[in-house]
Amino acid sequence: MSSPFYIAVDLGAGSGRVFLVGFDPSELVHEEVHRFHYPPREEDGRLRWDFDLIFENIIKGLGLASERAAELDRPIRSIGVDTWAVDYGLVDHNGKLVANPICYRDARTAAAMERAIEIVSRREIFERTGIQFLNFNTLFQLFTEKKDTPNASQLLLLPDLVNFFLTGNVATEYTNATTTQMVNAVTGDWDFDLLNKLEIPTSLLTQIVPNGTDIGKLTKEISIRTGLPDVSVIAPATHDTASAVAAAPLDRGWAYISSGTWSLVGIERRSPLICEKVSEGNFTNEGGAYGSFRFLKNVMGLWIFESCRREWEAKGFDVSYETILDRIAEIGEIAVLIFPDDERFLNPPSMLDAIKKQLEETDQKFADDPVVISKTIFDSLAFRYASVLGSIEQLTDEELVGIQILGGGGHNGYLNQMTADATRTQVHAGLFEATVVGNALVQAVSSGRFTSLEDGRNYIAKKIGFEIFEPRRSAGIDQAKRKYTAIEAQFSRPGHYQ
Repeated sequence: MSSPFYIAVDLGAGSGRVFLVGFDPSELVHEEVHRFHYPPREEDGRLRWDFDLIFENIIKGLGLASERAAELDRPIRSIGVDTWAVDYGLVDHNGKLVANPICYRDARTAAAMERAIEIVSRREIFERTGIQFLNFNTLFQLFTEKKDTPNASQLLLLPDLVNFFLTGNVATEYTNATTTQMVNAVTGDWDFDLLNKLEIPTSLLTQIVPNGTDIGKLTKEISIRTGLPDVSVIAPATHDTASAVAAAPLDRGWAYISSGTWSLVGIERRSPLICEKVSEGNFTNEGGAYGSFRFLKNVMGLWIFESCRREWEAKGFDVSYETILDRIAEIGEIAVLIFPDDERFLNPPSMLDAIKKQLEETDQKFADDPVVISKTIFDSLAFRYASVLGSIEQLTDEELVGIQILGGGGHNGYLNQMTADATRTQVHAGLFEATVVGNALVQAVSSGRFTSLEDGRNYIAKKIGFEIFEPRRSAGIDQAKRKYTAIEAQFSRPGHYQ
């Protein structure tokens, strides 16, 4: 019999994909069978996700995966679901969704963090959880909504919510649970003392399970609809970044940047790093695959560029990725820079207006040119990465020798080269589908295809052709880096992105 496929369902904050992944002896196979979109929308005064739309597209994708596997005469071993972090759905006693999940970009949590730390200090929350302070963390979402859950029986994070409707079984996978800022970094379980102090209803929470857990088989109804009889759902590292990092062949001294809507900049550790300096820097210790920790910082990422691109397209400009990158290469000077983690960039009515305002505050000129603005964004991201990685070196007292770019952002050769230049570190790119590969890799370890995560990573390292970007040194880059450092100092604020 042919080697099996694993189905990886990867849900990002706005679009999803369903892949077939095969770890064949001769090659790594990953084939997209379905892609779909679900932008958040205003509903009942909140910015919400259309869960029915998401789930129906997952079912469609599973059906297409079943058909494609049959065409290739290959069995399907299991299904894994990963999603973005922090958002959740509430289910009633009858197993029905109480309401569509609220999007983390909804404005309701704007002041929640400040109110919560008046009850439990910032220091205590960090010492318990080791998680960075972002005002949309699940902890602060629930702190805001705790009185609005009268019909709820269970709270399920997004991947666990999907798994519930696929199998009828409830569980909360560990890696995504840690992003909530509600899990104790030492025990790996919900921190009930913290939650009780904030009067968050703990009865809604379900058991935390490790990645690789068999959640159960598809329900009879779902099996019939998808043509997938007797197939189990395995919890991968259900946080999408945890899945991406799981796939990365990280040697000692190597950092990663999971580059997409957000950029997750960090390293892998075997234990959390919790101290006052880490807290001051607002770094985080998120759970990783098989007992690892992802020590990282969130950077606003390509969300800034994609938001600008939507505005340009509405104005009729040609802003294809290829056109932008080709024309950026014609501009030599690094003239204008922004601080990417300014909170005004989180969800502004106009990203272009937000950029223009920040530039005015730093006495820089705004050029209404897509190419110039795109270069500004990419250059600024590279210097932000350098700043974050420099802080990681100081906090861990370890020198970084290389950077793995994970995800779709790795296609941006200009940003990859600028990252190498700004960090003065070698950059590797090529694992563009890191999340789906890592999702399937955990499934494959669970099934016995690989003996361990290390075994699977060694396989991936041999199958991926990485492009290498060597750092270039120049007086212009050094001068621009000093300029960026001054801008970052102006806009960084303790308790926010820094």
